[in-house]
Amino acid sequence: MCLNAGMRRDKALEAAIEAKYLAVVSILDERARRLWAAAESLAIGYGGDSMVSAATGMARETIRNGRSEIENGIVETSRIRRPGAGRPSFKQTQPGLEEALERLVDPVTRGDPMSPLRWTCKSRAKLAKALSDDGWQASSMTVGRMLNKLNYRLQSVRKAREGTSHPDRNAQFEHINATASDYLQRRQPVISVDTKKKELVGDFKNAGREYQPKGTPEKVQVHDFPDDSIGKAIPYGVYDIARNEGWVSVGCDHDTSEFAVAAIRRWWQTMGKQAYPKAKELFITADAGGSNGHRRRAWKVELQKFADEVGLRIRVSHYPPGTSKWNKIEHRLFCHITQNWRGKPLRTFEIVVELIGNTRTSKGLHVKAELDERKYEKGVEISAAEIKALSLHRHTFHGDWNYEVHPRKLEG
Repeated sequence: MCLNAGMRRDKALEAAIEAKYLAVVSILDERARRLWAAAESLAIGYGGDSMVSAATGMARETIRNGRSEIENGIVETSRIRRPGAGRPSFKQTQPGLEEALERLVDPVTRGDPMSPLRWTCKSRAKLAKALSDDGWQASSMTVGRMLNKLNYRLQSVRKAREGTSHPDRNAQFEHINATASDYLQRRQPVISVDTKKKELVGDFKNAGREYQPKGTPEKVQVHDFPDDSIGKAIPYGVYDIARNEGWVSVGCDHDTSEFAVAAIRRWWQTMGKQAYPKAKELFITADAGGSNGHRRRAWKVELQKFADEVGLRIRVSHYPPGTSKWNKIEHRLFCHITQNWRGKPLRTFEIVVELIGNTRTSKGLHVKAELDERKYEKGVEISAAEIKALSLHRHTFHGDWNYEVHPRKLEG
C-alpha cells in the first residue's frame, strides 16, 4: 500500500512539472530550458533528473549539464543556439525507428514469438543491440529516451491472480464476519492467528532502508547462507481484533500445531485473561493451512487441551484456501512488524523479540513479544481414538472450516 501511494505521488509530481514546463516552454530559449529543468531537478533531489526528463522529454545529460552550470555559478553569455540547430532527430534520419523498438518490447501478439529477445531480460543495451542487428543505429541512451516517450517503465511482476477460488469463498467470508460481529457485540474475545514468514537470525541484510549518518551504512555479510545463521526465528502471532493488540511468540525450533496453540495459550495468560475476565467463549480466525490448518489433527488435539485448561468454548473459522491475505493479522499486525524492523539486521533472537515488541502505530497498536525456546517435535501421529475423544462440534455450514471445541468435564 505504501509503495502504491509513493507511485501515485511521483505521478502527480511528474504531471505538475509537465504542466509548468508547457506553460513557459514557448518563451524559453535552449539554455533557459536547460537551466529551468536543472532547477526543478535540484528542488526534487534524488531521482530528480529522471522525473524531470520524463515530464519534459529532455535528455538527462542535458539536465545534468544544467545542474553543473548552476552549481558552478551561471555565467552570462550572448551565445544562444538558434532554433532548429543541433543534431537532427532520429525521426528525420531514421524514420520508423520508434516503431521498430516498440515491436521488440510490445507483447508477443505484435512481435515475433520466436525472437530470442522474448526469452531474455529486455535491457536498454540488449534492445539497442537488437535494433543494430536489424540495421538501425541507436545507442542505449536513445533507446531509453524512446521507451520513456512511448510510456514504457521498468516494472516488477505483481501478484494479482489468486487462481480458481472456492465456490463458497464469499459465503465463508460472510460467515466469519457475522460470527465475529456477534462475539464482539457480546464482548467475547475474537482473535486472528497465523505464522509470520520465518527469518534467518544472524549478521544478514534485512530488506528496507533506515536513516544512518551519510556514508556509514550498517555492514553485514555479503551472503545469506543458512549455515552462517544462529537459527530461524518463527514468529507466531495472535491479534486481538477488538483491542488492537498483538502477541507474538518467537519460536526457534519448529512451526508445529503444538507451538501454535502454545502461543495462543501465552496470549491468554498474559493479555487475554486480564482483558476479558468474564469471557466464556473465544473465536479464532485462521488460515486453511500451516500449523493451524483445518486438516491438522494435532491442531484440534492441542485446542482441546487448551479448552480443558481454561474452560473456554473455542470456536474456529478458517479462511478458504488461497485467501490468507484477508486474515486480519496480516494487514493489522504483521505488516507493521515488517515496517518496524526494515533495514535492521536481525542478529540475535533478542533483537527480533525487541523489534516486534516495540512495534507501534498511530492508531494505537500495542504488541508484546516473547522468545519461546522450547522444542516442538515434528510429525507427531494422532490416533483415531484421540480424535474420537475430542469434544469437537462441526457446524452445518462447512464443518471442515467451522467448528467448536468444548471443554471436557474431567473425571476425578
